[in-house]
Amino acid sequence: MKHFRILLLLGATAICSPAFAQQTMYVAGYGGSFQQEMQSDIIPGFEAKHNVKIVYVPGISSETVAKLQAQKGHEQINVAIVDDGPMYQAIQYGDCDSLASAPVYDDIYDFARFEGRAIGIGLNATGIVYNTEVFKKNGWAPPTSWQDLTDKKYAQRFTTSSISGTYGVDALVVFARINGGGEMNIQPGFDAIREKLAPNVVSWSSSPAQIAEMFENGDIDIAVWGSNRAIPLKDGGFPVEFVYPKEGAVALVAAACVVVQNNASELSQAFVQYLVSPEVQKKLATQGFGPANRKTRLDAGLAAELPYGPEKIAKMISVEWPVINQHRAEWTSVWNRTIEK
Repeated sequence: MKHFRILLLLGATAICSPAFAQQTMYVAGYGGSFQQEMQSDIIPGFEAKHNVKIVYVPGISSETVAKLQAQKGHEQINVAIVDDGPMYQAIQYGDCDSLASAPVYDDIYDFARFEGRAIGIGLNATGIVYNTEVFKKNGWAPPTSWQDLTDKKYAQRFTTSSISGTYGVDALVVFARINGGGEMNIQPGFDAIREKLAPNVVSWSSSPAQIAEMFENGDIDIAVWGSNRAIPLKDGGFPVEFVYPKEGAVALVAAACVVVQNNASELSQAFVQYLVSPEVQKKLATQGFGPANRKTRLDAGLAAELPYGPEKIAKMISVEWPVINQHRAEWTSVWNRTIEK
């Protein structure tokens, strides 16, 4: 009995010692089905391997970046997952630590790298989504170019988001580029949208749910939208297809960074590396994210819906988010005065 008591005492001491204490990490990222996938299928494997408890903090990208700013100097979030535009803001604000070197990063597409401060964990594409049934009924050829959106036959049958949404920013930059400008000369984009695109717009919407409803209600036949947004509609039986325009579909990259001065730096680095492993990339693909890791292998059905494989990746283009973020307030003012007036 004496020996048994000693063993119990030693066991209790070991469990309470720092070596056996379970550390807690906070990961901020998207809500909805992404959060569900993270908490049910992705996070538990990392927790078990590293003896860590991960608390997931859901929110849209702008909210997460705001939280990082609010916590500066007493950081609570360890890893942040946000869209590429807000990620460049977080990097600019000094919220993201340098990524530790890891072989897995060599397998990530170049356009999914963020100055050594963040890494892409999933790919979406901004392109054209259209109602195949309506197009067939009207005898319209499927769209192949961004310029097709200015065709007058789409008058009051088209929508996209305003400059407040990523799709609107992407459209503005693309129309600037194909009309002789670009991020450093955005005026051709404003001119093209005001004169040629805006007359076709039934309403400007940054709400994915609203755009989906507009398709389903027959209010629109075509939109600038994301590849991941078309998937639920199509899977639900609605006749839509996503098009990679010949000038290029804009890459929309979900990215992760290790927050500076956090209390679990090594674990945070390991978690980001875990997110870009082929195993986890395959799981994220079920949420509509094309793999950022080129070594990920998907089955044919899933691959057909996502930015995946050499042919589609070759059709992806990037926008200069550091330049966009620098001028976005000014562009928003111009947009409100000249387009949505």
